[in-house]
Amino acid sequence: MEQLIQQALDLGRSMWRRRWYGLLVAWLVGVAGALALMLVANRYEASARVYVDTKTVLRPLMRDLTVEPDMDQTVGMLARTLITRPNVELLLRKTGLAAEAQSPAKRDRMVETLLREIKVAGVGRDNVFKFTYRDVHPDRARLVVQHLVTMFLESDTGAKRRDAEAARGFIDEQIKSYEQRLADSENRLKEFKLRNLGMADSGGKDYFARISTLTEELSKLTVEMHAAEQARDALRHALSGETMSLLPDVLPATTTPQVSEYNARLDSQRKQLDDLLRRFTDLHPDVVATRRLIERLEEERQREIDAHRRALESNPVPATSQASPMMQQVRLALAEAEANVASIRVRLRDTQARLGQLRASASRVPQIEAELAQLNRDYDVVRRTYETMVARREKASLSEDVDATRSAQFRVIDPPRTSPQPVFPNRVALAPLVLLAALAAGVATCFAFVQLLPTFDNSRVLRNATQRPVLGSVSMVMNDDILRRARHGMLAFITTFGGFFVVAGVWIAWISMQARG
Repeated sequence: MEQLIQQALDLGRSMWRRRWYGLLVAWLVGVAGALALMLVANRYEASARVYVDTKTVLRPLMRDLTVEPDMDQTVGMLARTLITRPNVELLLRKTGLAAEAQSPAKRDRMVETLLREIKVAGVGRDNVFKFTYRDVHPDRARLVVQHLVTMFLESDTGAKRRDAEAARGFIDEQIKSYEQRLADSENRLKEFKLRNLGMADSGGKDYFARISTLTEELSKLTVEMHAAEQARDALRHALSGETMSLLPDVLPATTTPQVSEYNARLDSQRKQLDDLLRRFTDLHPDVVATRRLIERLEEERQREIDAHRRALESNPVPATSQASPMMQQVRLALAEAEANVASIRVRLRDTQARLGQLRASASRVPQIEAELAQLNRDYDVVRRTYETMVARREKASLSEDVDATRSAQFRVIDPPRTSPQPVFPNRVALAPLVLLAALAAGVATCFAFVQLLPTFDNSRVLRNATQRPVLGSVSMVMNDDILRRARHGMLAFITTFGGFFVVAGVWIAWISMQARG
């Protein structure tokens, strides 16, 4: 520790001998710093504050009916994207600064300066934004901030209008595209059903279910056919007189099965046709197939009525029995039985034909049903998407109307104004720093001279520096003349050093008075 203290004292004595160099540098640095501080142009700051109110009564009322953008995020994005090169160039034209730019290079420098100097920042947690700009001319700084606030207020409406137009245009294009796709899908479905009208089933059943249903229906029709033929044969025998005594036991009820059967089926198909017409057009494949089925049932019913009429004509009744009411009932029952047999026979042939057709096309029907299911699935997906896009277009239109009411209110809290005092440079704060920098430069100069031109004050320093033994030393005897010159030099240094502080103090006081004035 004592060695370090001794080294510090030796360094201090060496630096003291170079004190004039340090004082000279301190004066030079102090004067240069003072001149630089005085020559820096004053910069005045203009500022304004704008509050954006995003909490309105209309927003909760229109919830779930319109698209609700995040207004806080939108306003923050507007503030962050306000300072862009196109906006700054527009600002130059509005404020007249563009006229000062005589060349493209100078114009670019002005744009870069504005991009660097203009500040937009949020104040606190609320939507309060502060716009600031510094310039050497107070009026120009205020004008820039004023036009900047105007651009911020106008950018809200312009951004909303551009977003609404872009959204509407995109949705309209999508709706047109899906309209075409929906028409193409309907045409493909219609053509497929018309092309495979006899193969595809409109009841929603698959191939194996239809085979099972037709097989069960064929079995029931076969049993009904046997029963109808037996009843008919019994009536024939009774009419010929072979089993007349048994007529009351074998006579069937007086009914018209051919009319009731086909009427019931026709009523069912007509109801189904009415239901399809409420949902589809006349050209829809299901509507066309149902109408063809109705026409075929009407033709079959007419054929059975004709068969009933021919059966009555082919069984003449003897004239002796025409007066008997019992025989008249038997003839009527026989005619109805013949018609019933004919009706069941036609249904049986039709069922056998359809079953045979299905069994013959066993390898093709599943593929057709799979293709039909795929077409129906594609059609449903396109139709649902189209309906969703139409609903979103209506929602976008309503959102545009809501945005037109300006759901976010912009309020200027503090209008643009310029501070009366310059904000840069702060000469009162920088003047003491110039003094400290000058003193530090003087001390550094003395230290540099010691390091560059070292001297040895005593034999101990020489021995430590050379690591060699010192044989002897010569002392200097101070006479009166040398002491007097030393005192004069010390007095001159103190006077010069004190003058430095006096001048610096007067300069700092003058700067303070100028700042307060």
